[in-house]
Amino acid sequence: MPEVVLRPAEEEDIAEMLALYAPYVIQTTVSSEYDAPSIEEFTRRWRTYTQKLPWLVCRIDGEVVGYGYAAPHRTRAAYQWSVETSIYVAQERHRHGIAGAIYAALFELLAMQGYYNIYVGITSPNERSMKFHKAMGFIISGAYQESMYKFGQWRDVLWMGKSLRPHDGAPQPTVPFPEIKDSPLVTRALNQAVEKIHF
Repeated sequence: MPEVVLRPAEEEDIAEMLALYAPYVIQTTVSSEYDAPSIEEFTRRWRTYTQKLPWLVCRIDGEVVGYGYAAPHRTRAAYQWSVETSIYVAQERHRHGIAGAIYAALFELLAMQGYYNIYVGITSPNERSMKFHKAMGFIISGAYQESMYKFGQWRDVLWMGKSLRPHDGAPQPTVPFPEIKDSPLVTRALNQAVEKIHF
């Protein structure tokens, strides 16, 4: 069996994650960027997000095959318990449960941190992504009509959301991911998520 590792991303993973992401920018509307970021810009994003939120990488036999992360949904105070997520899997590695495993881990880790809501924006049309997110427990929240222009066409962005916990009472402050990163609970969540990957 191949060796599968799912863990928090480190600086040593950045070049391979960027190489995986770049085709999504250049060839698809999955990303709203026009040009792939430089390695300096990609490193800046990783450093910024991981100060508070998880960024996970999946390696199979040493090769980066997918990664996913959470980012702030909005920057104003009242939104601090909501995040947006992004997951990218190497094109040739689709349909092996990698994205589902990364999501399963993110759900657990973000819940541990005290977050309540996850949102994802999906450029329309993308029926496969919609079905996948529904299967992961997301529901349609709304859409930004003709809000994105790429490859010579205006496109809608569908928003889907998932609740991580009941919305009862005032929320407690969230815990920065570096404070729990090395805990046994995080290790267990990552190991359990790996079991969802199949060959």
